[in-house]
Amino acid sequence: MFRTSLTVGFMLFAIFFGAGNLIFPPQLGAESGAAYAPAMLGFLLTGVGLPLLGIVVGALAPGGYADALRRIHPAFSLVFLTAIYLAIGPLFAIPRTGATAYQMALVPFLGSAGGLSLLLWTLGYFGLALWLSLNPSRMVDRIGEWLTPALLLSLLALIVRAFMLLSGQAPAAPAAAYAGGQAFFAGFTAGYQTLDALAAVAFSVVVLGAIQSKGVASGPALLRQTATAGVIAAFFLGLVYLALGWTGAHMLPSSDTLAALQASGTNLGTYLLTTIANDAFGPFGRTLLGVIVTLACLTTTVGLLVAVGEYLVATFPRLKYRPTVIGLTLFSLLIANQGLNAIISVSVPALVILYPITICVILLMLLARFVPTPRLGWQLAVAAVTGISLLSSAHSNGWLALPWVEALPLRAQSLEWLPFMLGGLALGWGLGGRGERISLAAAAAEHSHGVAGRTTGGPA
Repeated sequence: MFRTSLTVGFMLFAIFFGAGNLIFPPQLGAESGAAYAPAMLGFLLTGVGLPLLGIVVGALAPGGYADALRRIHPAFSLVFLTAIYLAIGPLFAIPRTGATAYQMALVPFLGSAGGLSLLLWTLGYFGLALWLSLNPSRMVDRIGEWLTPALLLSLLALIVRAFMLLSGQAPAAPAAAYAGGQAFFAGFTAGYQTLDALAAVAFSVVVLGAIQSKGVASGPALLRQTATAGVIAAFFLGLVYLALGWTGAHMLPSSDTLAALQASGTNLGTYLLTTIANDAFGPFGRTLLGVIVTLACLTTTVGLLVAVGEYLVATFPRLKYRPTVIGLTLFSLLIANQGLNAIISVSVPALVILYPITICVILLMLLARFVPTPRLGWQLAVAAVTGISLLSSAHSNGWLALPWVEALPLRAQSLEWLPFMLGGLALGWGLGGRGERISLAAAAAEHSHGVAGRTTGGPA
């Protein structure tokens, strides 16, 4: 059974490790400089710990997140999960993978970006991703047994060489956002950009399906195998993030270089990776980096296409899997041709709204596994976090002028939603303490009993 967890864990690492996972750690390292350690700790919490928790929590409820969220309200489950799948799918994450692969695998050879070359690249890239996605039953083996080892070996070669070149270089002073004790919280919110906590909600279904297809139906065995696969994926993600972040912290681009990158619209993370690959291996480095980026982005694209396609088909029965995935691919191709920086800039406001709600949901599901929780507490906590996240994002992006937002507790740490979640949960507990309670432990036990009964021919 460990072989199953290992294969699924490698698959999970590969589909998690995509565009943002490559470009954001070195950028975080360069910007945090001497404050790299606390910044990376915050980044690992939201970029590794939270996705791992999200995968495991998805196995707590018999029907996964969809079943648990329907206990809050069926409309909330539909709207929230659809927003999650669209964000990690055709709106942001899938196009970003194609644009990042183009920016780092092809542009270094062309010397310029955009136009016909971007269109031709995305046609080929998304065409291959579509072919791999049309047969989801074979996706786990294709990615877990073949593409992930190739990706890890390529990354290892680059990282080892980078350490050899930069080990004697001292990091620079941290940028303003990481100075004055703010490095941890800046890294914490930077982890949002990976989209992995959102992806964990979607990928939990893929992981559960992959493990169940190997003969593990439900109960403690399913939870144990899911947790093992998640730990394997998290271990490799954490190692790669630490290494890429350390590399960025020790590269020290000049102020003139930073100004030129900003003027040209070039992403700092892509520049750092391209530079270290060239320094490490010369002309071959560009080819190696192209292989790494293409493998990383392609595996993520395939995983997202399958996850989003299966969710939409399950949620809207009139849809069929094949035409749905084709439509998702074509739409993603269109968005990818807007360019990498445009996609990142548009995605940030949405992430500031979705991430706190996702963290709230994960924490509530974890609590309900151990403590039966009033349904009203779930509802008020989620409603409070949703409302404050919407208002905070609107204020931060200049859509609404709300000066009182700046005075909220934990605003400086981008955790202003946390007191509202706790307050909503406490109020719901007080008002609805004798009402309906949500217990995921009881639900799991009932489901396991039903499966056992059907298996033995007994009562379900």
